[in-house]
Amino acid sequence: MEIGKKLKQARLGARLTQEQAAERLFVSRQTISNWENEKTYPDIVSVVKLSDLYSISLDELLKGDAKMLEHLEESTDIVKSNRKLILAAAANIAVFLLCMAMAAFLPDSAYAVACIFCLAVVSVACLLYQIVKKI
Repeated sequence: MEIGKKLKQARLGARLTQEQAAERLFVSRQTISNWENEKTYPDIVSVVKLSDLYSISLDELLKGDAKMLEHLEESTDIVKSNRKLILAAAANIAVFLLCMAMAAFLPDSAYAVACIFCLAVVSVACLLYQIVKKI
């Protein structure tokens, strides 16, 4: 059974509305709804709080839902996350050096400078995306 169905059954079993559950977990009612409809998944801290609130074991809540376990594995794998960030930073440095080399060898035209600038902006945007994603 998917976690959304389990969360809804557990909430109903605890005789709580989405609003009441949200208040006790310090999240919005929409967040509870999104979890129950599997539009988003709770983080590991929220899963523990849900387990306590609904008086259901973590085993019952998590086992049997491959998508949720995959989500938790991805969101808690620091080594994998750091590796992506390091690769993004290295790629950004490589692109910057490439842009500098291209600027030295290309003729002085506004088009060439604009292309190099755009490439640098895209590279920095990718790095910032990885940093924000990590946070």
